[in-house]
Amino acid sequence: MANVLFVHNTFPGRFEFIAEALRARGDKLAAIAGFGQAGWPDLDFRRYAVSRSSTPGIFDIATRAEADLLRGRAAVEQARRLKAEGFEPDLIIGHPGWGETLFMREAFPRARQILQGEFYYRAHGADTHFDPEFDTVGDEIDLRIHAKNMGVTLACMDADAVVCPTPFQASLHPEILKPIIRVIHEGVDLSRARPDLATGLKLSDGQVLDRSTPVITFVNRRFEPMRGFHVMMRALPAFLRAVPEAQVLMIGADERGGYGPPAPDGKTWGAVYMAEQGANIDRSRVHFVGALDYEVMASAMSIGRAHVHFTYPFVLSWSLVDAMACEALILGSDTAPVRDAIENGVNGRLLDFFDVAGLARAMEEAVREPERFAPLRKAARVTALAHYDRKGRCLPAWLALIDEVLAKGAK
Repeated sequence: MANVLFVHNTFPGRFEFIAEALRARGDKLAAIAGFGQAGWPDLDFRRYAVSRSSTPGIFDIATRAEADLLRGRAAVEQARRLKAEGFEPDLIIGHPGWGETLFMREAFPRARQILQGEFYYRAHGADTHFDPEFDTVGDEIDLRIHAKNMGVTLACMDADAVVCPTPFQASLHPEILKPIIRVIHEGVDLSRARPDLATGLKLSDGQVLDRSTPVITFVNRRFEPMRGFHVMMRALPAFLRAVPEAQVLMIGADERGGYGPPAPDGKTWGAVYMAEQGANIDRSRVHFVGALDYEVMASAMSIGRAHVHFTYPFVLSWSLVDAMACEALILGSDTAPVRDAIENGVNGRLLDFFDVAGLARAMEEAVREPERFAPLRKAARVTALAHYDRKGRCLPAWLALIDEVLAKGAK
């Protein structure tokens, strides 16, 4: 039995399935998370809080580093309280993205560490400078982006292993970290994401969509260009004209925030593109349904003729893997994160991110010729089973790594 400390701003977050498995096998757990997190049953849960994120007027490219240090300082205070009360971890599992793991070595110098390598920022070769429409040009911008890695880099220097979900995300990290990087995806629960569980979807107007209707699905946590929202909106008018009986489900939140830059003038990106395309979009057939419960979302993906997943070169969205597990026909952008999961013409289709007309044609083909693409749908779930099965593949890989690191003993 080991003592394991989780350190993550939004714990349990992406570590929930790992924590559940460790507790089930008898390990003793504790967690440090950001202020406002709800906690976890039967677990020593500590919350850190900071009074500010950075100093007003600070040197611009130091803003993120100072914020990370402030969070790291607040988190280590909670770590020292845990230690004073008798909890000494053998292993720390953490997410370094907000700085909270920065000083864990100072509190627990003998503990091993496994950190999540979600994203290492690049001024070139990733999401920045990818989309000319939204590109902010300037040498100072590039310096600020590179400087965002200061906290992550320092934290990873204390790690025994860094776990990246995909090969692309791993490839962004510096060469010096490559020897300790493992590629292990969080996976999906394939008992919940299955095509045979589809029951259709009842819309707010009472209309029921099922497999008899040509449906296209699109998912963003928050609608934004980084996840291809603008391309989808611009492709819809031509698709809707070509297939008058088609229905489109836009799943996600139309609110400010997200991974990329905010919409201008205090608007949401939904408002921006409805203003741009609204006259050409039939709102009786394009349904903005908000965020859906997981089972409802999976059912929607299963009944759809195709699922559109476009993204900048950034972290791979869980929704893509969910759609694959549901045997959706993936119409994905030909960008590095999607290429990690989809091989064009084998288990989905890869399309030029910027080719609006090409996406409209691909959606039309998907709804007009469903039998043509049936093998790709089947192959998508086969890929999910082989690489993204949380219970059968991803969790065992995580547990094997944990045991490997624990076997090295205290430092």
